[in-house]
Amino acid sequence: MFISSQNSAPSFKDFTLVMPAVAVGNVGQLAVDLIVSTLNMSRVGHMHTDCLIPMAGNNPYATCKEDAEELHTPAEVYTAAELKLAVLQIRAPIVQTKSKKFRQLLVSWIKASGFSKTVVLSSSHAYQRDDQQLKGTPLRYLVTPSLLTVSEDALKELGWREMERVSAFPGLTDTNTEPRLYIPGGGITKGLYTESCTEDVPLAVLLLFCSEGDNIPDAFTLVNHLNDWLHLLDSNSQEPNKWKIPTSWNLLFGSGIPPALF
Repeated sequence: MFISSQNSAPSFKDFTLVMPAVAVGNVGQLAVDLIVSTLNMSRVGHMHTDCLIPMAGNNPYATCKEDAEELHTPAEVYTAAELKLAVLQIRAPIVQTKSKKFRQLLVSWIKASGFSKTVVLSSSHAYQRDDQQLKGTPLRYLVTPSLLTVSEDALKELGWREMERVSAFPGLTDTNTEPRLYIPGGGITKGLYTESCTEDVPLAVLLLFCSEGDNIPDAFTLVNHLNDWLHLLDSNSQEPNKWKIPTSWNLLFGSGIPPALF
């Protein structure tokens, strides 16, 4: 359930929601970090659920010592009201046995909040691509029928490739099985997409094929593709690096090597 940090619950009517799937390389979460940090979004509440591994930490977007000590939780909601944009940042893994429950909670909240569309930022294992998925860029998208009716022209103009369905038995051509949607390493991405189709939720998935490692470049790639669609930043900006890296990224791979080792 969503718990507001304000005196009155915020209205998300006609807002666009952007959220990550906890997936390979944490690309979606890193991309969301860039959005929240760059747009200086305001925290308006959090999701209270037993579906995520409980954790807490300091403010990942701190800009000064005073706000660095704020307590932050695994799933928080930020908004940029002037852009009619909301972001759900998920910082903890989903409890393995509660994945379906968490998807249902998300779909229920999305429908109740009245978002105009939801965009899920995700990733998938590059080494498990089908032959046809080796073509073109590593970006793929999925869109539910209810969102396709209003966004088809915009998506065509962007020239993105839709996520290909693959054979259930790669290498066998004489089977009668239908091609299936397969997103290895994508976490709840496939389940959330299929349930959104069933529930008539306007939702899109943007994902990158990638590998585990330093996935910061993948995060920039994904958020730039998102910006091409949603125009979150001023397109006239002359700055080569328009995204603001949050302070928490200084510890992305842990603290430095202790000098005492040497």
